[in-house]
Order: sequence, then structure tokens, then C-alpha cells
Amino acid sequence: MTPRYGYGLVLLLIVSTYVLALFAERRWLVAVLLAVQTATVWQSLRVARARPGLRLAGAVVFVLALAAATLTAFTQWRVLTGVAFSAASALYLLAPIAIVRDLGRRQRVDLQTMLGALAAYLLIGMAFGFAYSCVAAIQPGPLFGEQGDPSLADALFFSFVTVTTTGYGDHVPVSNPAQTIAVFEALTGQLFLVTAVAKVVENWRPRNWNRDSSAVSSQGDDAAGGEVR
Repeated sequence: MTPRYGYGLVLLLIVSTYVLALFAERRWLVAVLLAVQTATVWQSLRVARARPGLRLAGAVVFVLALAAATLTAFTQWRVLTGVAFSAASALYLLAPIAIVRDLGRRQRVDLQTMLGALAAYLLIGMAFGFAYSCVAAIQPGPLFGEQGDPSLADALFFSFVTVTTTGYGDHVPVSNPAQTIAVFEALTGQLFLVTAVAKVVENWRPRNWNRDSSAVSSQGDDAAGGEVR
């Protein structure tokens, strides 16, 4: 049984996290962002009825992320910023795993199934956005060459452009590992869409589908019986 509010609340939390990321220029806001992010992941795991091991992994990663974010607020050490963003990325990758498993157990497509698929897709985009911010904070050179390192808002924008394979071309990583991450994200986004759409198509049934099919089958059996007689 899906908990109350279900994936609708997950989507609301994802949007809240994205809005916070647009204004996360100050270091202390990163800690606030991680708090909302943790609530997002916790709600996702709760709704998806994730295994205890996955929840424990999420708790461990959150503690690491919170510690790094807190230290980042009082120091200029870029490595700590990178650790905070990498932990945030890992948190957002845990949730889609649980959601996809939950969607795979569902026998029919309803509103919660659609919201869950959308939430998982957005979480993947957010996860890679934090991954780009992590790379930008750790590597010596700028992520986007002459354009420099992106803000968190720019990193998220580039991530969603990449995961949807839109490819505006206004932001381009100039070296690895960002280039490899971008390729992997594009492949992940397309693979998710293929599997998610396949799941929806497999389990979706138009209204009266089963009744009409049963009626046609019954008529066919009656006709066959008449021919035998």
C-alpha cells in the first residue's frame, strides 16, 4: 500500500530542492539544500518500500554529506565542497533505484505509477547535476573551459539538457571525467525512458479493454461451437 501523498510529495520536494539550488551561492545554503534533499530521498525510499539495506546506505551517505557541507560553510577548501556534492549525487542515485523496483512490482498503471516514473527521471537529472558540481570543485581546470566552472544552477541546467539529449551546446565540458559523465548520463536517460515507457505500455489498459476482449473471445467461441454443430 502506497503511503499517503505518495510520489506527489516526492515531486514537490524535488522542485523545492531545484529552487533552492538556484540560490545556493552561499555556503550555508548547501547545508539547507542537503536537508531538503534528504527529506526527498527519505520520502522516495518510504513510498517505494525500499529494503532496509538501501535505507541504511542513504543514512550513511547523508551523514557524510552533512558533515562535508557543514565544514564547507566554515572553510574555503574546495575538496570538501566536492565531497559534499558527490555525497549529494549518491543520495539522489539511491532513490531512483528504489522507485524503479517499486514500479516494476506494480500490476497496473495509475497516477502514482506515472508520478513515480517522472520522479525517478528528475532524480537522475539532479544526481548528475551534483556530480558535475563535484567535478568542478575538485579538478584543477575549469569544467567548461573559457566559460569557467558552473554554478549549481548551471550544472543542473546542463544535466537536464544532457539527460534529455537536447544538446543546446551552450555548455560543453572540455575534458574528462566530465565528458565521460555526460555520455553516461545521456545513455542512462535514454535507457530509462525506453524501460519506463515499455513498463507503462505493458501494463496500461484502456477503459473497457478487458471487457471488450472478453466479449470478442466469447463471440469467437460461440461461432466455433456453431460450426461444430
